[in-house]
Amino acid sequence: MDYLNAIVALTNFVLIPATAYGAQLALGALGVTLIYGILRFSNFAHGDTMAFGTMATIGATVLLQSWGVSFGPLPTALLALPFGIAATIALVLLTDVGVYRFYRTQKAAPVIFVIVSMGVMFIMNGLVRILIGPDDRRFADGERFIISAREFKEMTGLREGLALKTTQGITIVVAVLVVAMLFYFLNRTRTGKSMRAYSDNEDLALLSGINPERVVMVTWIIVATLATIAGVLYGLDKSFKPFTYFQLLLPIFASAVVGGLGNPLGAIFGGFLIAYSEVLITYAWKKVLVYTLPDALEPSGLVQLLSTDYKFAVSFALLVIVLLFKPTGLFKGKSV
Repeated sequence: MDYLNAIVALTNFVLIPATAYGAQLALGALGVTLIYGILRFSNFAHGDTMAFGTMATIGATVLLQSWGVSFGPLPTALLALPFGIAATIALVLLTDVGVYRFYRTQKAAPVIFVIVSMGVMFIMNGLVRILIGPDDRRFADGERFIISAREFKEMTGLREGLALKTTQGITIVVAVLVVAMLFYFLNRTRTGKSMRAYSDNEDLALLSGINPERVVMVTWIIVATLATIAGVLYGLDKSFKPFTYFQLLLPIFASAVVGGLGNPLGAIFGGFLIAYSEVLITYAWKKVLVYTLPDALEPSGLVQLLSTDYKFAVSFALLVIVLLFKPTGLFKGKSV
């Protein structure tokens, strides 16, 4: 029975949170890897694009709630999500026309695009803070749990409870659907195939009659959609704070680089690898060990390798290791 309690504790505090977090990072990393693979630069404004999309969704959520609209047991933010996506698409397309297109026509080096994206990042970050403020905002309504720890204990008779939050379940389901739709689009549709051709060989794609501006526009639309969905799912699961999304840029980039920049499968794998690494290393293992070790060997401390304050250090360490020993990533993307 103690081993069952240990498994339940591990599932409750490690497996479920890491899976939900990994799905959020994977969706964010997919946006980064699409920009790098097709437009050929590292978009440092991606975290703040996620923040803008989440802010727009929160605004639409508040408006719907003021009209008495809800989504029953599910968060109202899911109904507001299309409005957030539309606002983010408009923002990134305006940014491309007003900023990136000039450097694209000048055939600027990728490092110039990186520097420009950093400027866009600071502007977006400031814009979001001005419009919604710098404080934490919780916007998840509806039922909090699919199954609560108390209900699980009553059903099983175990000492440890297993809780599955509604937002965690939504994150996993939505991530699976979005990834399936994205891969279908890239592999089965004419536009998706033209994007892949443009990514593989730009000159040959142009000779084949592919419209580069259309490819760029569709890429930004997909990236804005992924960024908004990832940002909203993260905000529902945790909370919304603009600076947190700025910090998320590190684990998202680490996910894309570890998996292989430019490789969508690598971005998904990298997202879950980073998430599980962060959670496993910063988790206090005392509860699990108390159930599995003899009384004489029970630990007195928390048995925590790193404090949760240093979880981003795990992402940074993995990023450095991969850049040193395998710059193309685990799935052989483009070299950084």
